[in-house]
Amino acid sequence: MKLSVLDQSPILTNISPTEALRQTTALAKHTDRLGYHRFWVSEHHSTRSLAGSAPEILVAHLAAHTENIRVGTGGILLPHYSAYKIAETFRVLETLHPNRVDLGIGRAPGGMPNVNLALNNGHRPNVEGYPRQVKELVAYLHGEDPHDMDVFATPLGETTPPIWMLGSSGTSAQLASDMGLSYSFAHFINGYGGTRAMQRYYDRFTPSQPQQQERPNGNVSVFVICGESEEKAEYLASSLDLALLRIEQGGNAQGFPTPEEAQNQYYSLFEKERIQENRKRMVVGTAQQVRQQLEMLAEGYGVNEIIVNTIVYPFEERLKSYELLAKEFELS
Repeated sequence: MKLSVLDQSPILTNISPTEALRQTTALAKHTDRLGYHRFWVSEHHSTRSLAGSAPEILVAHLAAHTENIRVGTGGILLPHYSAYKIAETFRVLETLHPNRVDLGIGRAPGGMPNVNLALNNGHRPNVEGYPRQVKELVAYLHGEDPHDMDVFATPLGETTPPIWMLGSSGTSAQLASDMGLSYSFAHFINGYGGTRAMQRYYDRFTPSQPQQQERPNGNVSVFVICGESEEKAEYLASSLDLALLRIEQGGNAQGFPTPEEAQNQYYSLFEKERIQENRKRMVVGTAQQVRQQLEMLAEGYGVNEIIVNTIVYPFEERLKSYELLAKEFELS
């Protein structure tokens, strides 16, 4: 089974956004050496807890600082942008780093409602036009002129970055299958319905025109925290438990809390229930325990690739978690 990485450039307590992006770079280099398959970075806006607001720029930086690992977006929020411009951006990236770039796309807003207005010149994005945008993007990436305006996405080249459609619902799965694209389910966002969505994708898949791929290709992303002992893993996971709870409560996080802060936090009965519910989006334990759970998750989804999203404090423990997992799976 392939293991990959999703990194959201979390801003941990007492570090700056600059340091958060440096940590993302260090993690990309680290997981490249460990043998992970791909490294995706996310798009979030107007938040003090995540530093990755422009993943296409970060992809260029990470590709230049790694050697073998695929790099990509998890993902570009297409309704905010021109499909033509995104195609040109990724044609440049593909030309610079052939056969190493993934274009992951989604239609989520990536922030609070006012973010939509700020990114769209005071207007709300046309999410209903998302399928049309995806068709345009596929055409432009493959050197076509979808509107017969003698306009092409340059630079043209021999290779084209694969498009991954990201989602956390059956709607995105259906669109990915109808358009013949790869599909990634965000289990770390929604711990329910993912296996049904992936099965719908496999059942309905139709090869894309122009040819993007002949067969369905799916993966699933999940929060993972791996420790040298079960107690250590639970201790590290407590900070993510608190962070997710604060996000649900509308808190404007100034950074991801430390385990010490989480351990000293008072939780109501309802909050304890929410933490247990959110654990359905996470895999926590020793390397052996995590491997067993990830293999079960992959079997349930019918995929041979898991994307690991690890947010722990301090950063050195994040590196260690990926290292323990790579050793357990005997990555090379």
